[in-house]
Amino acid sequence: MRSAARLRGRRSFLFRLGHVIVGGALLPMLPFERSAGASLDQFQDNSKCDYWAYCSLSGTLCNACGGTDTQCPPGTQSSLLSWVGTCINPKEKKSYLVSYGDCCGKVDCDASEEAMCSRSEGERPGYRIGAYNDANWCMANSNRTAHCSIAVLVGVADDA
Repeated sequence: MRSAARLRGRRSFLFRLGHVIVGGALLPMLPFERSAGASLDQFQDNSKCDYWAYCSLSGTLCNACGGTDTQCPPGTQSSLLSWVGTCINPKEKKSYLVSYGDCCGKVDCDASEEAMCSRSEGERPGYRIGAYNDANWCMANSNRTAHCSIAVLVGVADDA
């Protein structure tokens, strides 16, 4: 112990301890690749029909008509009825329940071809109305004209 004390003094120990503390504080500020742990949503474009949560959507995307992927554009109202799909997020490998609805009250949105979306993964025949995406979901609203469609994540699907 005395030989170590002769070679290294108290100041040397405090000097090294200071480096460790300051280095530990500066380490989080160093640049590094952050995309490895980022969610897939950041890299997928929810303005395109191939977005994972649109697996059962049928209609024009509202984010191309003045709304967002989850909110109707001004001057329209959300349909009182909706259909539900189960979509798999490819990043997480989890199934999510997605509620799809039409925004009613205006004539069809004059959007580009890319905004038109007709996917029917898991669609059921018309007699299973809650899982059929080709119905006029504005039928219960006072103005039955469908303008565009939205998708709202409801939650994680039960795998049972």
